[in-house]
Amino acid sequence: MSARESPDKRLPASGYLLLAAMTLFWGTNWPVMKVALGELPVWSFRSLCLIGGALGLLAIARLTGQRLRITRREIGPLVLTACFSIVGWHVLSAYGVSQIPASRAVIIAFTMPLWAGLLAWPILGERPGFSQVAGLALGLLGLAALIGPDWAELAAFPLGAALMLGAALCWATGTVLLKRFSWTIRSAPLAGWQLLVGAVPVTLGTLLFEDGPLPTEISLTAVLAVAYIIAVPIWFCHWAYFEVVRLFPAGLAAIGTLAIPIVGVISSAIALGERVGWREMTAIALVCSALAVALVVPGLTARRSVPPSCS
Repeated sequence: MSARESPDKRLPASGYLLLAAMTLFWGTNWPVMKVALGELPVWSFRSLCLIGGALGLLAIARLTGQRLRITRREIGPLVLTACFSIVGWHVLSAYGVSQIPASRAVIIAFTMPLWAGLLAWPILGERPGFSQVAGLALGLLGLAALIGPDWAELAAFPLGAALMLGAALCWATGTVLLKRFSWTIRSAPLAGWQLLVGAVPVTLGTLLFEDGPLPTEISLTAVLAVAYIIAVPIWFCHWAYFEVVRLFPAGLAAIGTLAIPIVGVISSAIALGERVGWREMTAIALVCSALAVALVVPGLTARRSVPPSCS
C-alpha cells in the first residue's frame, strides 16, 4: 500500500464516516484524559496508553489475518514518523492538558491543520486549492472565537499553551511524513508498530523522570478512563486516522479534524463543568462551515463534473 496514492477527486464515503467517528471519540477523549491525569503521572499514563494501544492493535491485525512484518526500508521512516506523531504528540499534549483547562488545550492542539497544510506544500507538493484555504481559514476563525478573551488566562500559564502548540506541530509533521513514505502494511499494523516504537522512549522517560511504580490507590473512575482511552481513542482513532490520511490528501485529512475540539469543548462542559456560551456556539457554526467548504463542496463539484457514461 502506498501512502501517497492519488485520491479520487470524489472523496470516498468511508473517509467521511471515519472522520465523523474520530470527531466523536477523539473529542470526548479530552475530558476523560483530564480525569485520568488527575490520578496518574504523565509519563506512566502515556506508557500505559501506548503499550496497551500497540499490543491491542497488533493483536487485532493478527487475528484479522493482516500481515505484521515490515520491510527493512520501512524501519527508518517508521521510527522518524513515530517520533513526531506518537512521542512528541502524546508527551507534550499530556503535559499541556495537565496545566490548562481541557477545553482550551484541545483548541490549541487543533491548530494542527494549519501546520499540516503549510508542511504538505513543500514536502508533498500538495498545493492547497481555494476550498481548502477557505475551509482552513473558517476553521481557525472558529478556534479563535473559542479562545477569545482567554488569551489573557492562557498567558498566565504560558508553558501549558506552548506545550500544546508543540504537540500540534508534532502531530502535523507526523501526518505529512505518514503520507510522504510508502508502506507495505495496512493501517492497523502500521499504527500498532508506530505506537510500539513510541512506547520505548516514553517508557524510558517513565523510569527516568518518575519516582516509582504506579500509585496503588487509583479510583475506579480513573481505571475506567484509562481503559476507555486505550480501547477507543488509541485503538480505533489511531487506526481511523491512518486510514483517513491514506484516503485523503494530507492537508485535507488534517482539516477534517477541525470539529474534534468542538466536541472536546462540549464534552468538557458536560463532564467537567467547563463553560459553554455564545463563543462556543459561534465556533460550532464556523467549524461546520469550514468542513462543508473543504470537504463537502469539492465532492459535490466533482460529481457534477463527471461526464455521464455511455451505456
